[in-house]
Amino acid sequence: MSRSGAEGGPAGAARAERPAPGAYEDEVARIGRELAAAMPSAARHPLRALDARAMRATAQDRELRAALFRLVDVTPACRSLEDLARHLNEYLAAVDEAPPSLATAMRMAHTKAGRRALGAAASVAIRHMAHRFIIAESPREALGTLAGLWRRGMASSLDLLGEATVTEAEADRYAERCAGALEDLAQAAERWPSRPRLEADSAGPLPRVNLSIKVSALTPRIHPEAPELGREDAARRVRPLLRRARELGAHAHFDSESLDTLETTLELAKELLAEDEFRAGPSAGMVLQAYLRDSPAMLEELLGWARAHEREVPLTVRLVKGAYWDHEVAEARQEGWPAPVFERKADCDRNFEALTRRLLDERPLVRPAIASHNLRSIAHAIAYDRALGGDGRDLELQVLRGLGDELAEALAARGHRVRAYCPVGDLVAGMAYLVRRLLENTSNESFLGEQQRGVPLEELLAAP
Repeated sequence: MSRSGAEGGPAGAARAERPAPGAYEDEVARIGRELAAAMPSAARHPLRALDARAMRATAQDRELRAALFRLVDVTPACRSLEDLARHLNEYLAAVDEAPPSLATAMRMAHTKAGRRALGAAASVAIRHMAHRFIIAESPREALGTLAGLWRRGMASSLDLLGEATVTEAEADRYAERCAGALEDLAQAAERWPSRPRLEADSAGPLPRVNLSIKVSALTPRIHPEAPELGREDAARRVRPLLRRARELGAHAHFDSESLDTLETTLELAKELLAEDEFRAGPSAGMVLQAYLRDSPAMLEELLGWARAHEREVPLTVRLVKGAYWDHEVAEARQEGWPAPVFERKADCDRNFEALTRRLLDERPLVRPAIASHNLRSIAHAIAYDRALGGDGRDLELQVLRGLGDELAEALAARGHRVRAYCPVGDLVAGMAYLVRRLLENTSNESFLGEQQRGVPLEELLAAP
């Protein structure tokens, strides 16, 4: 039977009757409690504990959070440590009640020696923060971290940071970086030890090398008014990358970003992966953002495409909540448009769970990759997979490096297939990414924020 004709449920397993969403709530709660108990304690990671306390303080003060984000954003443009200190002092002056440590820092800024010391401290702190989320400046420098994850039972997806490009030369350089990353990763991965759980599912082999590609960085011509121009320009850089990924046995993932580039990214991916040349490979995937109100319709369109253009390797669909909420809401309000994203966290969480079930139902047509730091969302995916008769072999769980490390370790220790999304790049290229991660980690409505504030586990695992 072809994949397009297979019924839902884990590949190669008898399909269980689809349970009603509330029928396995006890299992969700049980799995969530087990994972929470399996997470490494803060005592094992004292620096992470300090980071968590700093994040809690930032989350509780909107003015302080805004000041620190402005500082992070301006850091790459500062010409000296004194310049950085002056910016810090100006931004903190807008905070009505600065904590004692920051009030002391502001007093230091009144002398040249104090500004240099303050600037040096701020620079070190920002770079520490950046390296928590950005694992290295180049793929080669990241190889040790990726090998360490693999040895501990975790796969990875390398993300070469780079936002929208403005020149052809920039797009060419990004394509060259992607090609170089594929070569470096493939060569290094040959020496990694065997990890059967990470290397195959019921549909076949899973590549050790996984590279996320940003279409917006592969062309300066992406414009919502004329998406075909961006697709055509990016396609000439993406095709060689797909060819090399196929030759190396690597996975190429098309990353989705803001709504402005979403249509171009999805249409380009579908157009290229449907071509005869790429029907047999490489392994490839796309991203689905659950915070978009249109995401259920997008998924149905994607599933229809997968049935119509059956490839030898199932399409991987990475389900994420979405990282551009502030941008999308602000732009919609400025233009007087309806917000394209869910504005209530509970609505987004419910949609995420509905999309999770839909993806798991459609295996082996697609390979679901459920990406979340929300313990409830992850426990729900595992519970629904089991309710369908699965054993976890056909379910991949993903986290962001720096945000979901403890959850990833707990999942790997319990035998789940987990993949860490690992950004690589310099501080300038990664600044927009860093700000989005900080926004996510300090949001008062985020699961991580609630967890840091000591919300009871029973509340965190409750159905949205």
